[in-house]
Amino acid sequence: MEIRSSTEELHQQQGDSVLWLKLNRPQALNSLTLSLVNALTKSIDDAQNNPDVRVIVLTGEGRAFCAGADLKDPARSRPESGAEFVKAIGALTELIEMSTKPVIAAVNGIAVAGGLELVLACDLVIAAESARIGDAHSNYALFPGAGATVRLPRKVGLNNAKLLMFTGDLLPAIEWKALGLVNSVVADDVFIDAVADLAKKLATKSPLILARMKQALNDALDQPLAIAIRYERALSNLHHFSADRVEGLTAFKEKRTPKYTGN
Repeated sequence: MEIRSSTEELHQQQGDSVLWLKLNRPQALNSLTLSLVNALTKSIDDAQNNPDVRVIVLTGEGRAFCAGADLKDPARSRPESGAEFVKAIGALTELIEMSTKPVIAAVNGIAVAGGLELVLACDLVIAAESARIGDAHSNYALFPGAGATVRLPRKVGLNNAKLLMFTGDLLPAIEWKALGLVNSVVADDVFIDAVADLAKKLATKSPLILARMKQALNDALDQPLAIAIRYERALSNLHHFSADRVEGLTAFKEKRTPKYTGN
């Protein structure tokens, strides 16, 4: 079953247990307005309790993934408005990072500033060969407020993060793959198919095991080794009582495809 819905700024398509969220401001390089951030937040939040959604894909319309905040928005000139926007996009990136569903960034084109911060919050990053990615905040004397200074060094290392943020340069996707941010770079003409194949593959896994793996992996680098190991063991012990674990083992013995319920 496929479900389509849209607002002026955000298009949604759901099918094969995958929710596609496409930023739809191509004339403005999919730059973020407060209303678009709020629409994204609502869609991702709604997906958390929707058993028909097992994977979320975030991408953009046209030649950009997302060019960050819409700096042409007249309201951006007011400091209080800027603070409201930063709070909203910060909450959005935290929601993506904490989502119980895997979130794939399908970087179809330019991704800078707030666009990079969206990418950093996602679990997996697939980029088209033509995509260019960077921070760019320093180019306009802006300070990132949606996690770039925290997540970027964790992804690419402190020195690389400083160079990328201080210069504001945009780099080809293949260079970001070498740095460790991008998982794979795909030719433009097969890009969407490659993302769809990956999303469908993840959607066949147990939602429960993916959620627990994500939880443990996200916490691992922020904890001392011994504490992280104890946490992993606790989750493992808890998982022994899950229906999905029983189904996985039963399907293996019966040589059939497992049917997971997320329990």
